[in-house]
Amino acid sequence: MIMEKIVSLCKRRGFIFSSSQIYGGLSSIWDYGPLGVELKRNIKNLWWKDLVHQRSDIEGLDAAVLMHPKVWEASGHLKNFSDLLMDCRECKKRFRIEDVAAQPPITNYQPPKCPECGGELTKPRQFNLMFKTSRGLFLRPETAQGIFVNFRNICQTLHLKLPFGIAQIGKAFRNEITTGNFTFRSREFEQMEIEYFVQPAEAQKWYEYWVNERFNWYIKLGIKKENLRVREHSKEELAHYARQCSDIEYNFSFFTKGARLPSVGQGPTSGRGWKELEGIANRQDFDLIQHQRFSGEDLNYEGVVPYIIEPSGGVDRTLLALLVDAYYEEEVKGRKRVVLRLNKDLAPIKIAVLPLLRNRPEIVKIAKRIRDELLPHFITKYDDTASIGKLYRRQDEIGTPYCITVDVQSLDDKKVTARERDTMRQERIAMSKLREYMGEKLK
Repeated sequence: MIMEKIVSLCKRRGFIFSSSQIYGGLSSIWDYGPLGVELKRNIKNLWWKDLVHQRSDIEGLDAAVLMHPKVWEASGHLKNFSDLLMDCRECKKRFRIEDVAAQPPITNYQPPKCPECGGELTKPRQFNLMFKTSRGLFLRPETAQGIFVNFRNICQTLHLKLPFGIAQIGKAFRNEITTGNFTFRSREFEQMEIEYFVQPAEAQKWYEYWVNERFNWYIKLGIKKENLRVREHSKEELAHYARQCSDIEYNFSFFTKGARLPSVGQGPTSGRGWKELEGIANRQDFDLIQHQRFSGEDLNYEGVVPYIIEPSGGVDRTLLALLVDAYYEEEVKGRKRVVLRLNKDLAPIKIAVLPLLRNRPEIVKIAKRIRDELLPHFITKYDDTASIGKLYRRQDEIGTPYCITVDVQSLDDKKVTARERDTMRQERIAMSKLREYMGEKLK
C-alpha cells in the first residue's frame, strides 16, 4: 500500500517521526525530522512570500496560542465546535458519524455496526474538540480568532483600506478522537490562514477570487492538476458562521486500500479518496459582530463591519499531499528506483556533493571544498557514506534535484559531473562555472 511506503520513507529518511517514540510514541502527534522540517519550512516560506511579501493588500501577524476564554464564547466554539461521535460497545473505539458506513437516520434509530470489530455502536453524541488547560484556558483550535481580536490594532496601526487581509501561520490543537491516515488528522497541527476583510457588497466577488487563487497555488507547488478539485459545501455542511464554503481537495491515494502506486508517466489511480487541503469560507460579518458584542469595542471600519473571506490551509496536509504526489517507483537496470519528484523550490536539499571514491583524500578534499563554496548560496550536503550508486538512490528518494560527483578525472580536467534527479541525465561542468550553472538550474 502507498500509505505504508510513505510512512516507511518518512521514518527511514528523516522526514517524520512518531512523537516521543522512545516511550512508545503518542497517538497522532508527530515530530518533523531534519528533512521534514526543511520541507515544512519551504512550504510556509513560499506561502508567506506569495501572500504577504509579494502583495500590497495583506499584512502578517503572529498571535498567541492562549487567548481569553471570552474569545471562544464569542466565536461560538464553546457551543458549536463539536463532532457527532459514536462508541463501539465491544472494542470501545470511537468513530465520527461520517466515518461509519451506511449510517442510519437518528430518528427510527437502528444501531450500525462497528467498522473495526462489527460490534454495536451507540447513538451519536456531541463531543467538543477543544483542549482545556489546567488554568481554565483553551489551546486554540484555529488561528483565525487571533486575527479577529487584533483587527482594530492593525487597522489603527497601518491605516489600511478595504479590501485587505491579515495572514498568520501557527499551531492549532484539536481533541481529535478518530485520528489516523498518518499526519492527515492530528491533535497538533499548523495552519496557514488569511482573513480577508471586504465591503459586504463585494464578498461574493472576493470569495470566488480566493477559491481560484488558492487552487492555482497548489498547482504552483507542483501538485498535478488532475489530483486536485474544488468542492462546494452543501447547506447542511456549512459551519455556523459561514454563508458559503468550498474545499480544495487532494486525491489521496493511500486512503483506499489496495490502491496501485503510479509509475512515472501514469495518471492518478482509480478509487482514491478525496480529502481537504484547504477551505475557503465566506464568514460574513459573524466574527467581528460577535467580538464587538462580547467585548463592547467598536469594530466598524470605513463605516461598515466588514465581511470576511477566509482561505485556511493545513501545512501538514499540504506536506503529506506533496509527498504522495511526488512519490514514484520505476525499474532502472533491473532495480527498483524510488524518487521524490518535488518542486525544486520545496526540496529539502538542493544539491548533494558526492566523491566517487571516498578512500582518495584528494577527491574528498575537492568535494568538501565544492560543498563549502556552494553552501552560502544553496542548501548543500556532502555524503560519502556509501557507494556512488547507493548515494544517488538515497538522494533520489529524498527529492534532491542535483548531485555533483567528483571523480578521478576531476583531478585533471577540473570538471565534475552534475546529475539531474528526474531524468538522471549527466553533464560535465567546470568547477569554476558550477555556482553559475546551479544558479541557473535552481532559479
